Amino acid sequence: MIKHIVFFKFKPSITENEIAKLKKGLSALPGLIPEIKHYEFGRNVIHSERSYDFALIAIFDDLNSLQRYSKHPEHQKVLKLINEISDSIKSVDLESVV
Repeated sequence: MIKHIVFFKFKPSITENEIAKLKKGLSALPGLIPEIKHYEFGRNVIHSERSYDFALIAIFDDLNSLQRYSKHPEHQKVLKLINEISDSIKSVDLESVV
């Protein structure tokens, strides 16, 4: 099992409308990309100096499934929006043993 964890730091000019658009795009992905086994995301609730603004966790069966997801056209559409509204994006892809 592969866990794909991504953190976003939004640009200071981000609007609630843009965040709503992001949430809508992310919400649609599990119904469009069969490789996704689990998908959750949300905004940060504790704002500290080291915090990011938003995160997502996606679970895939294996690396091949994650790679297919990454290249999927619907994911690419959402990724374009993420890149437009984010100052920084960090990710970790880990092989989970639990």
